[in-house]
Amino acid sequence: GHTYGAHSPELDAMFVEQFKSLSSRFEYRVDVLNCKVVAVTSAVAGEGKTVSSVNLARNLASSGRKKVLLVDVDLRKCDLANGVGVPPVPGLTEYLAGSAAMKEILRNSLAPGLSVVPGGMRITAPWELLSGERFRAFLKEVRDRFDLILLDAPPVIPVSATHAMRDLVDGFILVYRLGHTPHPMFRQAMDEIGEKRLLGVVLNAVEPQSERYYQRYYGKYYTAPEKK
Repeated sequence: GHTYGAHSPELDAMFVEQFKSLSSRFEYRVDVLNCKVVAVTSAVAGEGKTVSSVNLARNLASSGRKKVLLVDVDLRKCDLANGVGVPPVPGLTEYLAGSAAMKEILRNSLAPGLSVVPGGMRITAPWELLSGERFRAFLKEVRDRFDLILLDAPPVIPVSATHAMRDLVDGFILVYRLGHTPHPMFRQAMDEIGEKRLLGVVLNAVEPQSERYYQRYYGKYYTAPEKK
């Protein structure tokens, strides 16, 4: 499996520091806005949203200030379990289908203070499960049990499942990988989420010039270096 974290010493120091900074700014923002359930998404696949979700959740949990839950809601891929060292099945798919109980899918991760719900078996059409009553009930229960819930959500544009979540979450973080995703798609993703629900943008693989550009045009955002 592929573990999302730091490995090569040179990149690691910057990577870890950037995510610590990202986490502290994000935590301040969710506290001010009283957000409890936040979806981490991207315009398209391959922008680094799962890596961002995992490292953000790890940092928030390691401070000890919040009980943090990380949930894999990208049920077409279900990649999260590998990154945090938990078995993938049973997971959210099985819970939503009624074949697993909450206590069976809620797991402790390798990171102290971080609980995880893996995706479970991959499914091709997750929209029905994620727009159903059982997903609403799941979110209601975890809201009562945790201080902050991060959802590793599907990409916005090709998948309708993220739209089903709009009214169920308190906000979104949008991960944008520069040089990977055409800018019109990034704009489309921002429009689909809506400005009021967008807590910030994580710029992946940032160059200093573009950082100034995005600060000028998009205001509040977070940056994170690309992790190979």
